[in-house]
Amino acid sequence: MKKYSIFLLLALISCNSGKKTEVITEEVIPENIVEMRADQIKLANIQTGALELRSMSGTLQVNGVVAVAPNSMATVSAPMGGYIKSTNLMPGKPVRKGQILAVIENPAFIDLQQNYLETKSKFEFAEADFKRQSDLYKSDATSLKIMQQVTSDYQILKAQMHAMEQKLRLIGIQASSLTADNITSTASVVSPISGFLKTVNVSIGKSVSPTDVLFELVNSDQLFLELTLYEKDANKVAIGQHLHFLINDETEEHNATIYQTAKSINADKNYKVYATVNGTCKNLLPGTYVNAIIEVSGQKATALPYEAIVSFEDKNYIFVYEKEKTEGGKAFTEYRMVEVQKGVSERGFVEVVLPVGMEAKGLKVVVKGAYNLLSAKKNAGEMAC
Repeated sequence: MKKYSIFLLLALISCNSGKKTEVITEEVIPENIVEMRADQIKLANIQTGALELRSMSGTLQVNGVVAVAPNSMATVSAPMGGYIKSTNLMPGKPVRKGQILAVIENPAFIDLQQNYLETKSKFEFAEADFKRQSDLYKSDATSLKIMQQVTSDYQILKAQMHAMEQKLRLIGIQASSLTADNITSTASVVSPISGFLKTVNVSIGKSVSPTDVLFELVNSDQLFLELTLYEKDANKVAIGQHLHFLINDETEEHNATIYQTAKSINADKNYKVYATVNGTCKNLLPGTYVNAIIEVSGQKATALPYEAIVSFEDKNYIFVYEKEKTEGGKAFTEYRMVEVQKGVSERGFVEVVLPVGMEAKGLKVVVKGAYNLLSAKKNAGEMAC
C-alpha cells in the first residue's frame, strides 16, 4: 500500500511548560485509489462520463488449433505381431484405403491356416453326418442320444471354424480363398482410411508386437478448428457464424464456419468453439496453431471510448470517481482503479465487462485522462497528493 503523509501542526500549550508540540499524522491510501487536487485534475485534463449502452458489432480475435475428426485418424498395428518383411513408405506420403503399407511375416500364420483347413474339413464331415442323422431320427431309425452327440459335434466345429475365419480376417487373409496349396507365412498390413502417413515406425526385419503402432494416418479432408474464447465472450458466438483465420506466417486468409459450441465453461474459465474449414487449404495440418477473427453480430453492450481503458501489468483497468474530500484545508478528488475485461470494439468504442456484482448504473468513469491517472499511481507524488 502507498502512503502519503500530511503534516498538521497543532499548537498544544501545556499549563506547566507552555511548550509547542508538533504532531505528525499519516494517512494510508489504498493501493487502488488515486487522489488529485483540482489544479492537477485540470492539468491532466481529467473528464468523467457514464458507461454507454451501445449496439456493438465487430470482431473477436481468438486463438486455436487445427484438429481432425476421430474418424479421420487411424493407427495401424499387426494383430498377431511378427517381422517386417517389406515396406517402402515414408512419412507424409499419401495413401488410399486398402493400400498395402507393409508385409509382415510370422510362422504362427502357417499354423493358423493349417488349423483352419483341418477344422473346415472336420466341419464339412460333421455337417453331412448331422443332416444324415437328422433324417434317420425323423424316421425313428436312430436314438435321441446319438442325435444329440452329432448335433453337439456339429455346433462345436462350426463355432471353431467361424472363430478361425475371423482371426484370418484380422491378419488380412481371406478364408474363402484359402486352400492347402496357397498357405503363406506372410500377411499384408493395409490402410483402413485414405489420407497421408503422419508417422512410420517400421523398418525391414524389425520385430513388432500386437500393441506396437506401425503407422499413423490422417485424412485432412475433414479438418476443423478448435478455438478458445474467454468466458465473457461465450454469448457472442453461435452456430453458423463465419470467421477468417491465418496459419503460421502466411498472409492468405482461410474461411471457416462455426458448427458447434461447448455446453459448459472449462475449469480454467475458457470456452471452446468448433468450426468447419471451408474449402481446401493445402498447408493446413493437424496441430497447427491458428489466429482467427470471428464476425460478431450487433448486440447491446456497455461500452466506453478506447482512451478510457488503460493497460497495466497485462490487465485492463478503468478509473471510477469515488468521492470528494478535504485534507488540511485542501480539496481532493478520489478515483478508484477497477479491473475490467474488454469485448468487441467498434468505431472508437470498446465493450467493457465490469467485475461481478458491480453495477454500471450511476458510475462516473474517467473517459479522458485515464493514462494520466495511471501515471499518478505509478509515480506517486508527481500528480497525486
